[in-house]
Amino acid sequence: MSGVTTLTVADDEDGMRLDRWFKTRLPDMPFGRLQKALRKGEVRLDGGRVKADSRVVAGQSVRVPPYEPRDMQAPQKRSRDPSKPGGMKPRQGDEALAQSFVLFRNQDILVIDKPSGLAVQGGQGTERHLDGLLDHLTFEAEERPRLVHRLDRDTSGIMVLARNRKAAAALAEGFKRRETRKIYWAITVGVPRPERGTIDLPLSKGGPAGKERVHADPEDGKSAVTDYVVLDHAAKRAALVALWPRTGRTHQLRAHMAALETPILGDGKYGGREAYLEGDEASRKLHLHARELVLPPGVAGAGARFMAPPPKLFKDTLRLFEFDPDLAEEDPFEEIA
Repeated sequence: MSGVTTLTVADDEDGMRLDRWFKTRLPDMPFGRLQKALRKGEVRLDGGRVKADSRVVAGQSVRVPPYEPRDMQAPQKRSRDPSKPGGMKPRQGDEALAQSFVLFRNQDILVIDKPSGLAVQGGQGTERHLDGLLDHLTFEAEERPRLVHRLDRDTSGIMVLARNRKAAAALAEGFKRRETRKIYWAITVGVPRPERGTIDLPLSKGGPAGKERVHADPEDGKSAVTDYVVLDHAAKRAALVALWPRTGRTHQLRAHMAALETPILGDGKYGGREAYLEGDEASRKLHLHARELVLPPGVAGAGARFMAPPPKLFKDTLRLFEFDPDLAEEDPFEEIA
């Protein structure tokens, strides 16, 4: 990048560390150049000096200084160093594990099915994460795939990875402009009323580092909008719900369903005791699954619709309540798409 530029933090990037934001949005920027720019104050967040561990907020402006793209250097395949941030100690079977996630690939993207319990990126106390497995997903490409969005550790389902810098930029723009459609499934405790609607409830984030949570904040919160449809329900006890987050706030779906007093099954963080059913028949793990993704313009396969099958714990609960998952094979949001 030959000159200074200014980028805007997207909704789905809200709360990211600044250094990870740079890694996602500008994967060709050398790490050493970023560190030097931060020390010299060349990187600015809404005009102010910042540190690598600063958290970005959706809508903020980031000043990006000039740099020589890493892609101009000879590409090399190399293993991650577990002693560095984002690194992970290799284990036997990592390659087979990582490649078992892949649902689709072409020259621009990989579509994967992330299992529940696997963090997307490393952090304190996180030994296994998707970022540390990406070296095993190069296939015939010369470079490592790039993360362009995230799922919570305990949320399963579909993700898209960029296989080159151009695709990473197109996908990032697609998420920013809300052109990348994502549909989730949730099993809720109780049945949302009405059975089809829109939750327009601003959210704010607070709490100590590592234990942040979001809460409803109609006065000062950031816009958060979710469309939902009840696909099936078991009397008033539980429901299978399709969710379309129109904005990408952290924990938006979990906070919105809790606000309707129908928390996602297993989500004790936002639903407390009300997020669990009496008895031991249903799993107490989080029942939130990224079911569907439609690719945005600018990448090979734009407009294609991909679906990830729900994991075993989710299927077991569907069977328990005799929910019909085939109800969602058709587009539940066709009328408002």
